[in-house]
Amino acid sequence: MMHLLHFCDAGEYIDHGDAESLFPVSNLQGRVHTHRDAELVLRDADPESVIVVSPDGLASSYSLTQRAICAVEIASLNEETLDRIQRTSGVDLTEYELVQIGRSTRPSQNRSLGEFRDL
Repeated sequence: MMHLLHFCDAGEYIDHGDAESLFPVSNLQGRVHTHRDAELVLRDADPESVIVVSPDGLASSYSLTQRAICAVEIASLNEETLDRIQRTSGVDLTEYELVQIGRSTRPSQNRSLGEFRDL
């Protein structure tokens, strides 16, 4: 069973509304891991190096639980995105390695053929 990753033990949390420049994730100019790849990256990450986007209301809670888990590499984000988030949240993202969006809430099975590459 996959644990909830860093949703409960992260180094910092940022409200969904303050992180709006990260959405939609598919438009980010940076390295974004999703699904199984995100779970693997987050599993190996130090909790203090992860900042988690947390819900700030019912709508954002629904939105975050309906999306695939993502891990965004902060060092790969452009200055404009980092500055905008810092202005709205007061959090300096450069102190962290990853932003976690969403969480794994149920046992997960491999959803990728990536594990079979080395066979």
